[in-house]
Amino acid sequence: MPPRFGTLDTSKFKPGNISDYKTDALTLKGVQILELHMEIDDDPADALIPKTMHPAIPMYAIFNVMHAPNSEWGPFTIAEVRAAGRTGVRPRGFVLRSYIDNDDAAKGLTSRWGFPVAKADVTLRVLHDRITGRVKLGGKTVLEVEEQDRDSISGNDIQYIASMHLAQSKVDNKLVVVQVDPEYVFHKAERGRPRVVTLDPEAFGATASSLNVMGAISACFTTADITLPKVRYICNPDVPAMQGTTKVAA
Repeated sequence: MPPRFGTLDTSKFKPGNISDYKTDALTLKGVQILELHMEIDDDPADALIPKTMHPAIPMYAIFNVMHAPNSEWGPFTIAEVRAAGRTGVRPRGFVLRSYIDNDDAAKGLTSRWGFPVAKADVTLRVLHDRITGRVKLGGKTVLEVEEQDRDSISGNDIQYIASMHLAQSKVDNKLVVVQVDPEYVFHKAERGRPRVVTLDPEAFGATASSLNVMGAISACFTTADITLPKVRYICNPDVPAMQGTTKVAA
């Protein structure tokens, strides 16, 4: 059986605009991270990732809401949906769309790491019985996710996978997929039961069939110091990663 590849129509995707590949690393202290993994319908989800990636089997989506209390741009909260896959043999999450509540942070994240980001009302609330992440566009909730039934665990039990960002390069005006592989130092971690309360697939560049949540996998909530790295690798979105990956930094 031949390997499966993504079938994303990149002409309909809203990429970030990365300035170059020479950004310095950036450390964000005391970041709160809510992440849910949810199984989605397999075959339609191939359209969520570019041809450079293989879909995960079974296919799942990653819902991530992150609050950074301090940064060079001030505090910000960002939420994104990723489609799980692989580049070669390595697990990766392709970012469908990021939403953020800070204009300066939006500009910095897209110009330095190619985040496909847009402005929205994004919140992360820590309540006594649950953690809730929400995105509102024009007053309409397009994403609301929760972690319930929380239990403390060790940060050693958490393993976040690297993100892949489809971006328009200002260096040569080409579409590239930028690998962003942050480093984490965990201060607190817990796991719980995931719940997707509200999801508007179109707000994340998907359709109801391609981003069709089928069942729960996991949820975790952590507090960590995050280092966004120098950009090391980029991929041609239309070529398998084993042939189309370029190293841009040591």
